Amino acid sequence: MKTLDDLKLGQTGVVSRLGSSGALRRRIIDMGITPGATVKKLKTAPFGDPIVIIVRGYELSLRVSEAKEIFLED
Repeated sequence: MKTLDDLKLGQTGVVSRLGSSGALRRRIIDMGITPGATVKKLKTAPFGDPIVIIVRGYELSLRVSEAKEIFLED
């Protein structure tokens, strides 16, 4: 299954589920990343971490470890 960190720059995807639990899951949901939301990978830091995405009209910065917990529809 594809995760958010698998997207190339400029690609979009639709969130299918979240793989994390506890405080990390709550933080991701509070940022608006929920199943059905469309996300677009906008930028990557020079060494690959963090990444910048657009979700619900907002730019967010996520660690790659967090992005690996966000699964996208195929």
